[in-house]
Amino acid sequence: MNISIIGTGVYGLALANVARKNGNTIKMWTENPDVAKEYKDTGMLKSIYDIELKRISVSNDLEYVMEDADLIIIVTASKYVDITARNMKEYYKGTPICIASKGLEDTTGELLSEVVKKILNTRNIAVLSGPTFAKDLLTGQIGSLALASYCRKTKKIVMNALMGSQIKIRESSDIIGLQICGCVKNVYAIGSGILDGLGYSNSTQAFLITEAIHDMKDIIYYMGGSKKTVLSYAGIGDLILTCTSIKSRNYSFGKLLAEDKKKAQKYLMDTTVEGYHALNVVYQLLQRKRVHLPLIEMLYDIVYNEVDPEKLIELLLSSK
Repeated sequence: MNISIIGTGVYGLALANVARKNGNTIKMWTENPDVAKEYKDTGMLKSIYDIELKRISVSNDLEYVMEDADLIIIVTASKYVDITARNMKEYYKGTPICIASKGLEDTTGELLSEVVKKILNTRNIAVLSGPTFAKDLLTGQIGSLALASYCRKTKKIVMNALMGSQIKIRESSDIIGLQICGCVKNVYAIGSGILDGLGYSNSTQAFLITEAIHDMKDIIYYMGGSKKTVLSYAGIGDLILTCTSIKSRNYSFGKLLAEDKKKAQKYLMDTTVEGYHALNVVYQLLQRKRVHLPLIEMLYDIVYNEVDPEKLIELLLSSK
């Protein structure tokens, strides 16, 4: 199968490598001409991750990358999905699309599946989410993902492309809940990192994670999804992973925020922290829907309004 991967971050490379191991041929698109030149000159992308790129080519020519594709996987940062889909529109011919980006559209709070569906006028869309760190996949660790789609044929194509000796995929019927989980777990990971930075233990983190599960059920419900999706790989699986490891950029940002705000701001400038953007989008969305979730509101105040991080502990111990 010919697979086009839109985005050359570490997670894009990880999915490319998994798909390559399953016998597929991969083309990857980068908007950065320096990355494309690095590949052309060296056959590698050491600036992103030091891995041999067998049956993987890299180009900043979007038309070339998309032509003859049997599957397109979008793995850009969530805030770029809208513009990326608009750039794809000229060359798009109805090919099945899998969205592996996690988040909501920055300005409207729309699901990424709805953004892509509207721009490309297609229902051949699947969404992939779950507890997988990109570097773990690149080093051969096994992992799990949840997959939902508007189209059964698209779901089958994605499973054939990615499922094998390294990845287990479980199907879901809840494309809404899957995306909400993939977005908000990054928000709670910031909170868990804050607790670590304040010196609190895994017991306190488990406290926050449990509260987060209840919140996630409510957010999914208000967005029109199924509360049961919280129990999926994309829900509790990804939440536990992201809220308990320094490998998570969201967790690392939260830890720095509690320890040294200047370092946290520098980290934010140098690193893509999806939870930082997701927190603002989710907060504004809940405000518009008049939904009161104290934990989200407290994290928003700490991150955006410079409220003392210790206030998070006061909230957890309150009766709210």
